Amino acid sequence: MVILRYAIYRFITMLLTLLVVSVLVFAIINLPPGDYLSNQIAELQASGQSAGVAKAEFLRKEYALDRPLWQQYMIWMGFLPGPHGFSGLIQGNFGWSFEFDRPVSEIVGESLWLTVLVNLAAVLFVYLVALPLGVLAAARSRTWVDYSSAFIGYLGLATPNFLLALIMFYYGHKLFDLPIGGLMDPGFEGLPMSWEKAKSILIHLIVPTFVIGTSGASAMMQRLRANMLDELGKPYVETAIAKGMSPTRMLTKYPLRVAFNPFVADIGNLLPSMVSGSVLVSVVLGLQTIGPSLLTALKTQDLFLSGFILMFVALLTLVGTMISDVLLVLLDPRIRYEGRET
Repeated sequence: MVILRYAIYRFITMLLTLLVVSVLVFAIINLPPGDYLSNQIAELQASGQSAGVAKAEFLRKEYALDRPLWQQYMIWMGFLPGPHGFSGLIQGNFGWSFEFDRPVSEIVGESLWLTVLVNLAAVLFVYLVALPLGVLAAARSRTWVDYSSAFIGYLGLATPNFLLALIMFYYGHKLFDLPIGGLMDPGFEGLPMSWEKAKSILIHLIVPTFVIGTSGASAMMQRLRANMLDELGKPYVETAIAKGMSPTRMLTKYPLRVAFNPFVADIGNLLPSMVSGSVLVSVVLGLQTIGPSLLTALKTQDLFLSGFILMFVALLTLVGTMISDVLLVLLDPRIRYEGRET
């Protein structure tokens, strides 16, 4: 019951933080002078296309871009009625993409769940690789196992993701006949989910998961190794061994539990960092994620598209942080939270 109250408290805090983030996101994307429509109007006026100018001016009024900035924000969020009444993010209206001339919901519709799928697969890869290698490197410190793990870790950190993507792009197809680019065969795009489409997605996930997750796994492995070595040097470890506890049981019962805390705390940063870090990988591999759309939206100052994607990344950050906070409380009894009995 206490943990439920804490989870509710963290959820409310997350919503308030997301509200503050929305203000910052809207302010930042409006910092550069002009916007998509203003730039388009200037180009059309220079070329003498009066019909195009009239359409752009109509769109400015249609989406309340002719109003003061604070009103634009309130209408975008759905706190104030716009030209079509209350129709903002909280009502499920993500806005209109001027660059693609389509609703934002249509552009990011399938891309959203594919982005989540790719990054969840990468997170799973990070934990499955970093946990055993980090523990093994610490348990076999200063042996060939430790040195080999360190070499793999440094190699993963030093290799840029886009370069690794190109290497995997070529050798994955040449040696293992893995599909090149995309997250599914082109014939399945736009079709409802089926077993064949799911199988195609799983096969296409192999290369992106490895490429996106490599650097995160390398960093986490090195951090876990360092934490484990710090714990293994403490007196309670020597006491446990002196009392006859087996090294394996001692390792998993005490040092690993303490060293695992940063592992769990990293959930909050891992998801958004992978989304933002996978933009170039998505472009290189032709992945149908929100990465390429974000890149285009920022370059063209597409207000509603870039704003929604940045809010989505912020939501991932806050959800991941909330999950990690709750898990830390469950894993480590030393961590106290508001409302917990002493």
